Amino acid sequence: MILINSLIFTPMIEKALENLKISSLNEMQLAALNATEKDNDLLLLSPTGSGKTLGFFLPLLNKLKPEKQGVQALVLVPSRELAIQIEQVFKMMGTGFKVNVCYGGHSTKIEKNNLEYPPAVLIATPGRMSYHIDRRNVDTSTIHTLILDEFDKALEFGFQEDMAYIISQLKNLKRRFLTSATEMQKIPDFAGVKSPVILNYLSASTPQGLKLKAVKSVGKDKIDALFSLVCMIGNKATLIFCNHRDAVERISDLLNDKKLDHDIFHGGMEQDEREKALIKFRNASCHLLVTTDLASRGLDIPEIENIIHYQLAPTENVFTHRNGRTARMKAEGTAYIILGQDEHVPSYIKKAPEFVDLPEKNVLPERSQWATLYISAGKKDKINKMDIVGVLHHKGNLQKEDIGLIEVLDYSSFVAIKRAKINKLVQVIKDEKIKRKTVKIEVAK
Repeated sequence: MILINSLIFTPMIEKALENLKISSLNEMQLAALNATEKDNDLLLLSPTGSGKTLGFFLPLLNKLKPEKQGVQALVLVPSRELAIQIEQVFKMMGTGFKVNVCYGGHSTKIEKNNLEYPPAVLIATPGRMSYHIDRRNVDTSTIHTLILDEFDKALEFGFQEDMAYIISQLKNLKRRFLTSATEMQKIPDFAGVKSPVILNYLSASTPQGLKLKAVKSVGKDKIDALFSLVCMIGNKATLIFCNHRDAVERISDLLNDKKLDHDIFHGGMEQDEREKALIKFRNASCHLLVTTDLASRGLDIPEIENIIHYQLAPTENVFTHRNGRTARMKAEGTAYIILGQDEHVPSYIKKAPEFVDLPEKNVLPERSQWATLYISAGKKDKINKMDIVGVLHHKGNLQKEDIGLIEVLDYSSFVAIKRAKINKLVQVIKDEKIKRKTVKIEVAK
């Protein structure tokens, strides 16, 4: 065991940090480790992007027992993407403990089969966890640790009933971890939290490098102002926030009419379409993502340079979370507010934004130099990144600089390829096999 900052770092934690290529922990993560040495409950308040996942996973490693059978820890999360992301983090830690994920839109048959050989750590959305409990697909008696991640968001999404039911079935809980990116005036009784240790790191939630600017549109429809603003910003990573999914769809149609490259993301989309949109945004194939507040928290998306509030956030908390996607970790970013003819700067914005003039002539931003290649095989087909790189190098004649981010999912893979070369590449390798498996290869639309 290694002692750092008066904390004992077990070999398991040291190995996990090494696998994650993390050389040091931040103040919040160290405090979480220190606060959970005993079996006390914990309320962790910290802004989006501050590393809360490690804040609860590292202490958990000291509680997991290799010899124990059944699910030992349950992580409940409010969204599918967050569930997948947390699972990936745990796998990357390389602990040797089995982990599974259950969420709506995923095959219930696959999940049931996985639960026949229970993981030590189960990550789930509330609705899907309730489904498996109802059908006795999971034994809850072995669960000693409950983690309610993004608990405030789960309440906002209306998961109280499912969460209350799930927690009522956990008869042998010893500890509860709650994480939240907003202040919680009162923890609901159904959570069963008693005298928790409270770690509050929200005081620094306002990004120091954030610039706030405003644009006034002419007329009630703000789409022309949005189009001009995007043309002014250029091809930089930008999130456009709307309050409802139908607004996302409407704006997308209008941007398509203007020949502006973009993708969309909201809760009404199929899971594979949501995953693809995020992947294309992460690998820079698409610089513009029109979204609901589903993308404001808990998602693995890169540092964003610009936030555009196409529709004004209904509350200060929502406004803060949207802006939290940029100017993180001492970086700089800009949040733009588009005001309609009859709209004014909301009262929750204490510092007056800088009003900017839009250009008289709009010039479409240049297309990204990257495009995304889709391959119909993934981890479950025993295919990894090196297999894909081998085909791209040896069969596709691509150089290292022609290949960008590679993401291998369970049954599919996505690769960023220089746009100038992707169409020819598809023609050359479309009939190639990977590990003797015939796969579909095409440009991801």
